[in-house]
Amino acid sequence: MLSPIHIEDYSYDLPEERIAKYPVDPRDSSKLLLFKDNEISKSKFKTIGDHLPESAHLVFNNTKVIPARLFFQKETGAVIEIFLLNPVSYGGEITRNMEASDSTVWHCMIGNKKRWKDHSLNYQLQIDDQLIHVTAELIDREQNHVRLSWNGNLTFAKVVTAFGKIPLPPYLNRDTEERDLQDYQTVYSEKEGAVAAPTAGLHFTDSVFNDLRKKHIDLSYITLHVGAGTFQPVKAENALDHDMHSEQVVFQKSFIDHLITNHETVIPVGTTSMRSLESLYWFGVKLIKEENQVFQIPKLYPYQWENEKLPDLTESFMAIAKYMEASSLDFLTGATEIFIFPGYTFRVCKGIITNFHQPKSTLLMLISALIGDKWKDVYAFAMQNDFRFLSYGDSSLLLP
Repeated sequence: MLSPIHIEDYSYDLPEERIAKYPVDPRDSSKLLLFKDNEISKSKFKTIGDHLPESAHLVFNNTKVIPARLFFQKETGAVIEIFLLNPVSYGGEITRNMEASDSTVWHCMIGNKKRWKDHSLNYQLQIDDQLIHVTAELIDREQNHVRLSWNGNLTFAKVVTAFGKIPLPPYLNRDTEERDLQDYQTVYSEKEGAVAAPTAGLHFTDSVFNDLRKKHIDLSYITLHVGAGTFQPVKAENALDHDMHSEQVVFQKSFIDHLITNHETVIPVGTTSMRSLESLYWFGVKLIKEENQVFQIPKLYPYQWENEKLPDLTESFMAIAKYMEASSLDFLTGATEIFIFPGYTFRVCKGIITNFHQPKSTLLMLISALIGDKWKDVYAFAMQNDFRFLSYGDSSLLLP
């Protein structure tokens, strides 16, 4: 039985002026807080390669933010906003929905919904000299399921990129600007489907990557399509009552094979990479325990094994590789609600590169799970040394 977790224990004072509204330029000139050997210091992000263990294996989330905010204007002048959350069609698989060429169905948040009756909404735009007609139909009013269809045999990724707006975090309190199209993507973003950026990766530049390669730092990529739930504050007094959002993860078979022999010093870039990696271990546990072969990790799944012997990393990853080989899978798609909070035993990750998170957030609880109450000293140091906070803010390397 898990003891209650008081969310008030994960609060701190964050003045509005400490929230970065825009990133620094160049990206790698941001500040870097170092928590290493129980000591706290500061540097510049472009030096991060100098502070990593020689055996470090960095794991990046290569998801790409889609312009998920779609605006339709009715003939009456009323504007309806459709915010894409999760796809429903094609079994909910994000990649297949982004590659759809005529229609797709999504679960959405709908702004001004009361003004949207049963008729469809329409929008026209030019893409590659083609006149594209986009139609939105509210096919399930209760579930907020919207079917989007279009002509031109174009992928949904191309249509939504030309049509939508980047959904900035609500705490930035400003409208999306043209520069956000680039600023709010990592330089290695590749797989469309996120509605929020894996912001720890925003500091990396080609120059930083070149330095890491010269130092022979191992670099790998996975995909977790970040959902809007990442911004949802914990409102429950007992954080265990918080509804964790589910996010889709994708792992290449080649990554699993590489991880089997390179898992000694895995350092995720961002909380999304950390949640993905820890969830991967627990999928291996599910396979070994012969529970089922569904890659779906419930929020409290890791906390039920207190008195049982669990497989080590190699055993877990080998079970996954064997499963993929038997199923002729080149990539593995799953979903995770994993909730990492103090008391969690990290199975894969030995540290993290991450930004500074909101008070009373699940992400701050994850940091506390990694470094304990030292998070308070880390955040106090960041405040005292003028670090910039949240998505466009500065970075930290935490090595407990």
